[in-house]
Amino acid sequence: MRKGGYYFIFLLLVAVQMLICNYLNLSPYLTLSILPVLVLCLPLRLPTFWTMLLAFVTAGAVDLLSEGLLGLNALALVPVAFVRKEIIRLIFGDELFARKEDFSVRKNGFGKVALAVFLVQALFLLIYIWADGAGTRTLAFNAIRFGVSLGAGWALSLLVIDILAPDNRK
Repeated sequence: MRKGGYYFIFLLLVAVQMLICNYLNLSPYLTLSILPVLVLCLPLRLPTFWTMLLAFVTAGAVDLLSEGLLGLNALALVPVAFVRKEIIRLIFGDELFARKEDFSVRKNGFGKVALAVFLVQALFLLIYIWADGAGTRTLAFNAIRFGVSLGAGWALSLLVIDILAPDNRK
């Protein structure tokens, strides 16, 4: 995918995230976010600092234009951007970095990609739910919210992943 096309799709999916935040409040137990998978699928050639900065700006825009609490998504998304390359290295190995190529479901397998998406979603939600509750919600409520949100967010992210990480060999 060309560079300009990727970033257009990225911005389009950020707008989709804003719509999800504004209009898809199904339950207090459900927090849907595709932001972690957006950060996971950023090109590997992008340095970690720029990935973190892009995550901060993206999440800040979502916070400003859709969420009620400014900085909540940014607080949860920047650590995802910080550990993104290590998660990719852990799951996919060093080959992607050596060949300077991005991952895709077709090249790397559904299981590995699903695990990477699961890990970034889990990290994002742990921080998000911890900060959102800020000691005002019970551990049981937060645990149920984490489980429900992780399952739904993981499934939604798997639907989005093929758009963000297409196979260039098609």
